[in-house]
Amino acid sequence: MPLHRLTQIVMGVPNVEQTAAYYEEFGLTPSTGPLNTVAAPVGGVGFSTVDGGEQLRIVHSPRRRLVELGVGADDPDDLDRVAASLSKLGVPVDRTPATVSAVDPGTELLVRVELAPRYEQAATPPPPYNTPGVSARLHERAPGILRETPVRPRKLGHVVLGSTAQEFSQRFFQEGIGFKVSDTVRGLAAFMRCSSDHHNVLVQQAPVAFLHHTSWQVDDVDEVGRGATAMLEADPGRHTWGLGRHFIGSNFFWYLKDPAGTFSEYYSDLDCIVDDALWKPSEWEGAKALWAWGPPPPPSFLAPEDLAELMTGAHAAPAK
Repeated sequence: MPLHRLTQIVMGVPNVEQTAAYYEEFGLTPSTGPLNTVAAPVGGVGFSTVDGGEQLRIVHSPRRRLVELGVGADDPDDLDRVAASLSKLGVPVDRTPATVSAVDPGTELLVRVELAPRYEQAATPPPPYNTPGVSARLHERAPGILRETPVRPRKLGHVVLGSTAQEFSQRFFQEGIGFKVSDTVRGLAAFMRCSSDHHNVLVQQAPVAFLHHTSWQVDDVDEVGRGATAMLEADPGRHTWGLGRHFIGSNFFWYLKDPAGTFSEYYSDLDCIVDDALWKPSEWEGAKALWAWGPPPPPSFLAPEDLAELMTGAHAAPAK
């Protein structure tokens, strides 16, 4: 697959300092490198993951939104293909020797495809599990309960976006950028990938363009639980939904809410697709479109509490 990962996101919020403090506590590492973006003004606060380098840049915006999404490509021929495909859709394209940039009107998001190296993730040894009839761990406690270091996300996994024109946004990512559809929710959403991960972008129909959540990979379900527990010990009001397991994508999840109102997800054990011929995209509805087990999703997850404010453009901005 010529596209191979999400490189970076630029998130606009009214309250930069508060939101930046949240993501540092979430486990991302503040970065000091030069701003690597097209759409955002110079400035903001950058954060890195363990394996992905700088993957989050927080800048000021009157309302919370995803300003820009970076996608990694292998070589200039891939950029030529993306530029030609977007042009066929009637989307204006900004082409440089190393990037192709275009705005999806449904999500109001600038997507920048750039030449970028592939991930090199060090393998994480699977923890030994005791199951009926198989005792792989003898005379010792489970490793997950002995960990004391802070949870550090390995990489940015995916983003979920509301679009006022879901069908065109899906075409923008699929036909224009080159994402592949892994699964869909009937009449509502498409899970799309630009890597071997089950999904890197989910676009769902919404009354206003907005960022629903960002998702960050950690090593295993113990890290999902440890990360969320630490965040909730500092502020129980951050809890949104979890612990649970999604049906689509199969990943463990726990969602929290940042100070700007955007959800952030710790996840592990996501489905992996390396051979398109061996994966059959399916259409889902009902409970399976949301989760396999865990507590039911709260109403605020399905319709964020500030949605009406975002629709009217009246999202109040605390002091920066």
